[in-house]
Amino acid sequence: MTFKAVLFDLDGVITDTAEYHYLAWKKLADSLGITIDRRFNEQLKGVSREDSLKKILAHGGLQNAFTPERFAGLLTQKNDRYVEMIQAITPADVYPGILVLLQSLKAAGKKIALASASKNGPFLLEKMALTPYFDAIADPAKVALSKPAPDIFLAAAKGTGTAIGECIGIEDAAAGIAAIKAAGALPVGVGSPEHLGSDIAVVADTRSLTLDYLQQVWDSACRL
Repeated sequence: MTFKAVLFDLDGVITDTAEYHYLAWKKLADSLGITIDRRFNEQLKGVSREDSLKKILAHGGLQNAFTPERFAGLLTQKNDRYVEMIQAITPADVYPGILVLLQSLKAAGKKIALASASKNGPFLLEKMALTPYFDAIADPAKVALSKPAPDIFLAAAKGTGTAIGECIGIEDAAAGIAAIKAAGALPVGVGSPEHLGSDIAVVADTRSLTLDYLQQVWDSACRL
């Protein structure tokens, strides 16, 4: 048996919009008198917009300071700033090796889905000219819980019509790896084992993400 689908995170796997997220969150936090830095921002990677704001407000001791309407307004304020910054993204911003991987997966008959917490995922795929490669894009607005819960990966697999146990999930965040494991897919990490875990396959960068590599990881897992 071989894997039938690959479920991709977006930020840090397909492209790098993490810096834009950080700058947008920092601007919002500053306006609220809350100080966040890049170290704190690690907690927000792979996490939904709503849960990210909750973490920031809790960090500043303001977790109960806003009405639901004001909370929603803050989310809109952050997203407007983020969307403004990502207008400049082009196909040149796709991480090295990712386009070749998508082409190889398509040629091999594998299903491809996006499992990102970003509600701007469809927009970003369009900007990078990658939409035609994706069989499904899971909608984070329609899942009950964000990463590290498995919901977004389960939705992505369902979108391709593939059993989750026949899927590989690719992530760069610890919360995302936890979500892949909880869903029942096989995780592959991009980054460092120290951050993502020594019990999974991890590549230092996306250049190593090839169809042959994913098949090797799958075969190794099946032999365990």
